[in-house]
Amino acid sequence: MTQEQHDQHRSKSGFETRAIHAGYEPDAATGAVIPPIYATSTYKQDGVGGLRGGYEYSRSGNPTRTALEGNLAALEEGERAFAFASGLAAEDTLLHSVCGPGDHVVIPDDAYGGTFRLVDKVATRWGLEYDAAPVSDVDAIRAAIRPGRTKLVWVETPTNPLLNIGDIEALAGVAHEAGARLVVDNTFASSYLQQPLVLGADVVVHSTTKYAGGHSDVVGGALVVRDLELAEQVGFHQNAIGAVAGPFDSWLVLRGLKTLAVRMDRHCDNAERVVEFLAGHPGVAEVIYPGLEEHPGHAVAARQMKRFGGIVSFRVAAGEQAALDACGRAEVFTLAESLGGIESLIEHPGRMTHASVAGTALEVPADLIRLSVGIETADDLLADLDRALG
Repeated sequence: MTQEQHDQHRSKSGFETRAIHAGYEPDAATGAVIPPIYATSTYKQDGVGGLRGGYEYSRSGNPTRTALEGNLAALEEGERAFAFASGLAAEDTLLHSVCGPGDHVVIPDDAYGGTFRLVDKVATRWGLEYDAAPVSDVDAIRAAIRPGRTKLVWVETPTNPLLNIGDIEALAGVAHEAGARLVVDNTFASSYLQQPLVLGADVVVHSTTKYAGGHSDVVGGALVVRDLELAEQVGFHQNAIGAVAGPFDSWLVLRGLKTLAVRMDRHCDNAERVVEFLAGHPGVAEVIYPGLEEHPGHAVAARQMKRFGGIVSFRVAAGEQAALDACGRAEVFTLAESLGGIESLIEHPGRMTHASVAGTALEVPADLIRLSVGIETADDLLADLDRALG
């Protein structure tokens, strides 16, 4: 049975089974259950053009990366996946694969700062145009589309860092009515908590640096597509642009994916405890978490997500300086950018991850703190937040 046949069989298996087994069979020669790190740039050919397994040069393909891409495709229930050197490399490759000068995209009005910078400062220089709209407002997304010119409707759900929720199924309908494709950045939810392609999206984007890798030891990105024609376009541009995941990085992400389900359940458990604590703290003006019934996107999130994730944002009642002070006093929560690792992180988006959108319509509140809740002992996390908030 070929690897593809094995993966098709496993597509009927549970998520945890796919996470552990999809993409790689034990080595025929040694029985090794984990794929090796193929640290090679080139491959011996059996005569000119006689490629073994289709491999000729590691920018075009590497067996360790192939294993990761097969696993990612299985977890998102897509046709093909592509692994990149970073999430932004994945995004840039997708834009080049689908868009050209004069085309148009719709992005979230609270998009991740790096995505905004890529579109606003880089892609516009080669003629791409964009509009920003709230992902939670289907009518606003529809109004932002330019019929005949909009190629991509790009959403994050939950968004970063305000945790707004987009209705993937409804947004897919709006995008497809206009002849556009729906792209969902699934980084915050992870493949375990949300399946955008099943809900009608065309492309899933991941920063595999985050929950996919899960251990804060690798930078990577991925695209997963459900259409083979689009897969051909993305595959061509992945090779042509060349920002691919290296074999060691691919191995680390694949290792992380094997424990994604158990880690995400613990992230969610701890996040729920943190939300409960913050909601009762006098120094907190607002807690932002899709699991709260009062969150405007709660009903949609409950319908399309398995659980509500490990990211919690909140606003400090005493303002920006108090938020900065709280970030500085935290100890178990490490003051750092990024998210999705086993350790808890705290950050001030306005001064850190979202500094690039300061002064724009995408600017975030100055009193906002974002937490990436890790898998430590929950009581230690609550004690640390209590100390940090004073």
